[in-house]
Amino acid sequence: MNKTIHKASTRGFANHGWLKSYHTFSFASYQNPERMNFGMLRVLNDDVVQPKMGFGTHPHRNMEIISIPITGPLSHKDSMGNKRAIEVGEVQVMSAGTGITHSEFNDSKTAESNFLQLWIIPEKEEVTPYYDQKVFDEDGRKNKFQTLVSPRDKQVEGSLPIHQQGYISMIDLEEGFETEYQLKNGAYFFLIDGEVEVADETLEHRDAVGITETDKVAVKATKNSKLLVIDVPVI
Repeated sequence: MNKTIHKASTRGFANHGWLKSYHTFSFASYQNPERMNFGMLRVLNDDVVQPKMGFGTHPHRNMEIISIPITGPLSHKDSMGNKRAIEVGEVQVMSAGTGITHSEFNDSKTAESNFLQLWIIPEKEEVTPYYDQKVFDEDGRKNKFQTLVSPRDKQVEGSLPIHQQGYISMIDLEEGFETEYQLKNGAYFFLIDGEVEVADETLEHRDAVGITETDKVAVKATKNSKLLVIDVPVI
């Protein structure tokens, strides 16, 4: 088993006033040659958007982009004609393919919006752009791994598709609960909240560990916890 530990305090950070962004991997002004990616996972940004602020219209191409709201809604508008709000409990997927433009905005007058944005390198480029979002029942991840995203050609029922052999899962763990995660590729465990032990490594709020060269990983919650698992090819 090979482990790469990323403590929350080691992430890059940018404060733009309207946006506070923590970068797990090199992004924008944060450039660290030792933190470029975990396999096909290229970006994991933990963004906090101030009330009545947001990202203006900007382009993407040939990237699988997944957004997961943690607190507060975020409105979305894109060049494919989608204009929708993304709420907590939902997941949004965009296959940028041949090119899209979109914007994201916090419509609240008083509350911050915190969301995770993941970029996964696709296995096939120049595809027709695709967008979808879905509400996931929280009961479906109570002490079990709920698949949010899976490969388009091996799509897990109820999940959202991407153009890569990657799987994104979430689990809400009760204190003291123990389980195992079965790896399909390499797996990056990102703790949203709580405290867990993953492969004998203690993770606290926003800590992460990437694991390769094993078939399964032991997970134990030492507090009530919310854990995200990004399982992607690492070659």
